[in-house]
Amino acid sequence: MDRVNSRTNLVVAHVAYFGFMSETEDPRTFNKSLAMLQIVDTVLYLISALIIYRYVGPNVQSPAILSLSPVMRKIAWGLAIPTTILSGVVLGHVACKYIYVRLFRGSDKMHSRSLLSIGSWVMICLAVWILSWVVAESIPVFNDLLSLISALFGSWFSFGLPAIFWLHMNQGQYFRNIKKILLTICNVLILGIACAICGLGLWVSGVAIHKDSGAKSWSCANTH
Repeated sequence: MDRVNSRTNLVVAHVAYFGFMSETEDPRTFNKSLAMLQIVDTVLYLISALIIYRYVGPNVQSPAILSLSPVMRKIAWGLAIPTTILSGVVLGHVACKYIYVRLFRGSDKMHSRSLLSIGSWVMICLAVWILSWVVAESIPVFNDLLSLISALFGSWFSFGLPAIFWLHMNQGQYFRNIKKILLTICNVLILGIACAICGLGLWVSGVAIHKDSGAKSWSCANTH
């Protein structure tokens, strides 16, 4: 159940893509960078998953670090914490940047280093991080709720809607040539994947929320 929940958070399209694309010197090269990133991280995910499954078995906990011995668990957490913090900072930076750009778009404050610009950026970052922390701590089943939202919306925005749009735009041309046939099959499969992620994700998230309904807000208790 935990594994399905974690997958629903990983497979959805990343909102940071557009922010990173806008900062590249030539946005047209972003597709190459994105393709390389997806290939590398897919290979790494597969290798780590296969190794963990080989040595831990089907009863691996989530996160997998909890399946290690106490000593190795501490070492693994020591190595994992910096990357976890870094990934959180990246997401927070993207959210703060969206707000900052919305506030100062079209003004000279966008790229200046005035007291107003720097102060606004600092206050936006503080507000975003404090709000995120309060929300995450106040909702006992926040992680399960996040999985529910990802399954309900992320599956369609990442997979379902693009496939539906392609099928709509190419209506009547599905079997025009070999290329169209292959693309039609590909998009139908993607649509099926979206339905599977949405259905399974909603079911598993609902069960997890029901199971964890006894959790307490603002608690440091280890639920694993």
